[in-house]
Amino acid sequence: MLDIITLGNETLRKKALPVENFNGELAALVEQMAHTMILEKGIGLAAPQVGLEQRIFVCSPDQNDLYVFINPEIVETSEGICPYEEGCLSIPGVYADVVRPEKITVQAYSVDGKPFTIQADDILARVIQHEYDHLQGVLFIDRISERKREKLIRHYEKIHNLKKA
Repeated sequence: MLDIITLGNETLRKKALPVENFNGELAALVEQMAHTMILEKGIGLAAPQVGLEQRIFVCSPDQNDLYVFINPEIVETSEGICPYEEGCLSIPGVYADVVRPEKITVQAYSVDGKPFTIQADDILARVIQHEYDHLQGVLFIDRISERKREKLIRHYEKIHNLKKA
């Protein structure tokens, strides 16, 4: 199992770099990420969340099908938007409604380097956008009001016995 880094770790704020080598090492990493996501009872996990600055994420919104996205790009979003409560393995115990497009189109590569395009809606679209944000150095709390974000960060620090430096 991989260690999940949490709020405050600089890697979560860095823009991830494209994957260049599609090999056994990448396949093993994807497998470890999927295993970690499942053990932590998550529905998505991006490489920056395990301390790696690579454009990779895995997700399983229905906890049956595993989706793997290497070097993804969201190429289209719907005009329709909707709120939905989000949480994050890197900010445990914190949840907030985030407004995102209802439908998206994503282009990415599979673990063996084959390009694919997927149109997603509902929870799959939500999870893809959340994980894609991680690759951009963006957290779900960045998509809510500053006032609410500050309140959630204070709550996070309190429940995890953290003190501001």
